[in-house]
Amino acid sequence: MELLVAEVVKLFYTLLWPMIRISAFLLTSPFFSIQAVTVRIRVLLAVLLTWMVYPLTNWPVIDPFTAIGLREIFMQVFVGVLLGTLLQVVNSALIVGGQAISASMGLSMANMVDPNMGNVPVIAQFLVICSTLVFLGLGGHVLVISLLLESFKLLPIGEIIEAKPLLLLTIEWSAMIFLGGLLLALPIMTSLLLINIGLGVITRAAPALNIFAVGFPAMILAGMILLAMSMSSIGFRIQWLWQEAFKVMGRALGIV
Repeated sequence: MELLVAEVVKLFYTLLWPMIRISAFLLTSPFFSIQAVTVRIRVLLAVLLTWMVYPLTNWPVIDPFTAIGLREIFMQVFVGVLLGTLLQVVNSALIVGGQAISASMGLSMANMVDPNMGNVPVIAQFLVICSTLVFLGLGGHVLVISLLLESFKLLPIGEIIEAKPLLLLTIEWSAMIFLGGLLLALPIMTSLLLINIGLGVITRAAPALNIFAVGFPAMILAGMILLAMSMSSIGFRIQWLWQEAFKVMGRALGIV
């Protein structure tokens, strides 16, 4: 009986470390962390992925109640949260781009509750839905899980991981929140600015014309038409953002 208890404790200590990293990743990644994916589903998925990765390598036996064990817990949480945050940057860029487009169209007050990001404009929510479809179409869910499982070989448990290069890479990649949002929204924003200038000229030429009765509907209609015309380029831009996110994850893991 004592031998059986010792084996169970040893198995628990070896399963604990990969499960901490996987759970932290599922808690912060864009699609696995939404409210639609309940805690039970995330726990079940974390257990399943841990059980899949368990036979692939030799796991160290570290007591979590020691100083080394506590350091290892923080390190695994750090790695999992970092990988999830690198992917979350893409959704943040889409939110920024959608907010810029909504403000240019006059729809900045039309918000929806995003279970991942909170209250966001309807255009931003539409872009996030398109991004989800592009992500699944690229097979991103398979690639992300593969990178997560590969991280146990490239960033092994029990070894000291340099946190500074990873933090610098995250800060550098976070600039894509503003750059990606600007690249998405700039064509539509520029077109709507020209339309706004034209409405201003019309108002000066015909002062009796009520700009509030004509301008707002015109801007919304023009924005919808421009958004429909730009969907192909927006789709390619979203695909590029996801591909860059995968490359950054590869850099973080030391693949490239």
